[in-house]
Amino acid sequence: MNLPTDYKKEIEKILRNEEEYKKFIESYNKPSFKGIRINTLKVSEDRFKEIFKFKIKKSNFAKNSYYLEENIDSIGNLPLHHAGAFYVQEPSASSAITVLSPVPGDKVLDLCAAPGGKSTQIASYLNGKGLLWSNEIVKNRAKVLLSNMERMGVKNAVISSCHPETLCKRLTGFFDKVLVDAPCSGEGMFRKNPYAMKEWSQEHVKMCAKRQLSILNTATKALKDGGIMVYSTCTFSLEENEQTVYNFLKENPDFALENIDCDFGRAAQQLILDENLVDTSRARRIFPQDGGEGHFVAKFKKKSANSKKVKDFNYKKAKAAENKIGYDYFSTLFKCEAYGKIEKISNNFIILPEGLPDISGLNVLRAGVLLATNKGSILEPAHAAFMAAKAEELRTKIDFSCDSKEILAYLKGEEISVPEDMCGYVGVCVDGIVAGYAKAINGRLKNKYPKGLRIF
Repeated sequence: MNLPTDYKKEIEKILRNEEEYKKFIESYNKPSFKGIRINTLKVSEDRFKEIFKFKIKKSNFAKNSYYLEENIDSIGNLPLHHAGAFYVQEPSASSAITVLSPVPGDKVLDLCAAPGGKSTQIASYLNGKGLLWSNEIVKNRAKVLLSNMERMGVKNAVISSCHPETLCKRLTGFFDKVLVDAPCSGEGMFRKNPYAMKEWSQEHVKMCAKRQLSILNTATKALKDGGIMVYSTCTFSLEENEQTVYNFLKENPDFALENIDCDFGRAAQQLILDENLVDTSRARRIFPQDGGEGHFVAKFKKKSANSKKVKDFNYKKAKAAENKIGYDYFSTLFKCEAYGKIEKISNNFIILPEGLPDISGLNVLRAGVLLATNKGSILEPAHAAFMAAKAEELRTKIDFSCDSKEILAYLKGEEISVPEDMCGYVGVCVDGIVAGYAKAINGRLKNKYPKGLRIF
């Protein structure tokens, strides 16, 4: 692989060691790392290992993160992937959430969230408790984010496509933890995507560094007193990593760079900037020779307070009778109690997450889980509502093995034969994991799998 000369010079300067530089260059003659992260919102780690047909090896970047065999391709078509049992994620990309360390009950903002790898990982750590706000400024990418969040069965999230400045100003001091996985020059993508290398230039690196600092400065507004903010990139550039950390701390003296206590990667660089030694070694770097494609992670703690009070979401109590229809409908589909307040918004019934702030004017694509939509005089359940459920919570279900012809037919949008006594809406499962739903009529399963998700 022909690497740009300027890029190689930068890497040599960063590594400062001839042997390490040689290992780095040699890594471009080896296959890139492939990985998955088991989604514990839908399946236990042990159960997944029982039903997954390929060999996986544990990574040290995050819990439930695994290396995948090099010769495996197109696993996005596997039924278990459609069921949200795992997310395809290069292992070192999961390191940022290990550092962020969200716990159930936290309010977390993922400010640059698409396509959703880190957001769905945060959701698994929250385990349905607390609130996750996932934002993506580019609308089309935000739609992909929403689709991935639904596939992974996330219940307690808000997905928006809002300008970071608008969002963080409105939600001043609201979040316990904030992730800024910033857009970058993508040098850590070069091994698996040579096209990314063709777009690389030092001018692009400088532009990215400027934008990254701006996003970090904006994100500070959303963080509460004592809150944690994690900054990550998938690039190696000093300008986008250590120098951005230095510039951020210089402009934000109410933040401190925290030590990252982990066993992956290596300490970040110490720099000479403004004629001073700048110790940014508390951050972490990951190179291909460290077992990952490339990542940088820095952890900040906020020392000062944001005093602004964020308004709560305005639950429309006057519509209690109308909302009761939603609760009653939920109970016809699921055995469990609703996991949030159900409200009718326009023609939709939504299961809203607890602790929701005022979302008006923030270009929210979805808050919580879409339960059902009014279609004329009838209610049609939503794919997302079934994806957020466990098999044991379903009133009616049918289960297929992951290598059965029936589950493949379902994922292609085809009808399936079922027992004559099965009727109404049915959860369709793959090895005990909900993959969607259908409607049983006269011994046939009328397919309701979304057309945009089907296998062709």
